[in-house]
Amino acid sequence: MGNDDLDRKMYVLDTNVLLHEPLAFFSFQEHDVVIPMTVLEELDHIKDRKRDVSSDARVAIRSLDDVLRDASPEQMLEGVALPKVQRDTHKPASSGRLVVINDHLYPDSISGLPGNENDHRIINCAIQLQKQYSDKKVVLVTKDINMRLKAKGAGLKFVEDYRTDQLIDDINLLTSGYNKFTGDFWANVGECQTEQQGRYTLHQVPAKLMPEVFVNEYLIDEGEHFAARVTGYDSEHVTLKDISVERLMHQQAWGVSPKNVYQGMALDALLDPNIELVILTGPAGCGKTLLALASALEMIIEKGVYDKVIVTRNTPEIAESIGFLPGTEEEKMAPWLAAITDTLEVLHKHDESPISSRNYIMEKANIQFKSVNFMRGRSIQNAVVILDESQNLTASQLKTIITRCGEGTKLICTGNLAQIDSNYLTPVTSGLTYIVERFKDFEGSATINLNGVVRSRLASFAEQNL
Repeated sequence: MGNDDLDRKMYVLDTNVLLHEPLAFFSFQEHDVVIPMTVLEELDHIKDRKRDVSSDARVAIRSLDDVLRDASPEQMLEGVALPKVQRDTHKPASSGRLVVINDHLYPDSISGLPGNENDHRIINCAIQLQKQYSDKKVVLVTKDINMRLKAKGAGLKFVEDYRTDQLIDDINLLTSGYNKFTGDFWANVGECQTEQQGRYTLHQVPAKLMPEVFVNEYLIDEGEHFAARVTGYDSEHVTLKDISVERLMHQQAWGVSPKNVYQGMALDALLDPNIELVILTGPAGCGKTLLALASALEMIIEKGVYDKVIVTRNTPEIAESIGFLPGTEEEKMAPWLAAITDTLEVLHKHDESPISSRNYIMEKANIQFKSVNFMRGRSIQNAVVILDESQNLTASQLKTIITRCGEGTKLICTGNLAQIDSNYLTPVTSGLTYIVERFKDFEGSATINLNGVVRSRLASFAEQNL
């Protein structure tokens, strides 16, 4: 047995890892990946259900079949070589194996483990492998925190979360989309080249005087006047578009004006048709949905830039129970999209009949409510897509939606990372966090963390103290 075999680890994957990332077994390049039979059974049960993860289960099954299709039963138990994804040419060419194990044949060595019987069997499988291959590091990989605790308690030495799609280690490191300088910005920077371009002033600031920046990052200082947006940079200079706080605060969208500079930056990005992806994060009550909807109505009805609004959100219950609700897809979605209809009423609360105004606007702006599941396989043109509560989506689900956006479509993702309802996601593994990091240097996207609750002093106090 060579050194490579001694260094080779054995990763036992739980079902939820393959639901979170259907191609996860390709991520353990030079190591062995074990799929217990129980996991295949769980995927089989899930694939035919009307759940939001059913399609992920089908993708996982198909991709496992692609690797194992030509293998004999003996080869499957021995391990089939995983296709090598060459990332680093200096790495040895040794490739990992994919092994399917019939864990039903293993004696139960952890009797009395409470809870889910399938979890019990998968943990038992990992413990048996740990005994059988005492010279190897056997690791159980699961997104289920409770299962990790149970496995440790049952005597498994190595348990891990699946985190290859996690781009940051701490949610506090997530970019806010703006950089606030202490003191006066121009006093720190001094001289710079300035040129006029149409209505806007562009400044070329020496890169050595600036911190690390990215495209469409907003810059503000502690004064009440300076605000700018990064439009480009190289090793020598950072190009800033001078916006000014006054201009930010005097914007209007469908009668809505910013209540603070953060909302001003958000509106600037929302009303700019050159920015195709706007990500709004922040606590409940900071105005994410209100600003998204107001700017969508402004751009469709007043400016005629887009043709319609498509509002969608991920709610696992919809996928399971949408069939039992009466009415059309829009009517079925209405209970879950009450946040949008409430917001429309707020925008028209001073009208004589807010309900009639809401219904009229929904027709005029062609507002359509869609479940995330119905977004698959479509190509959406000339629309504003508002993806509400996007913190509950995985990176692969968000990819599905973003790749649906065709020519002339603007996508607005709103979410609060403190309100994740999914069993498999945490703030650092949420798809929302993933796209904030992945798109932060893309010239067609902007991120704003709406800092500060503007709902009411009661909501503000609750957010800070409860």
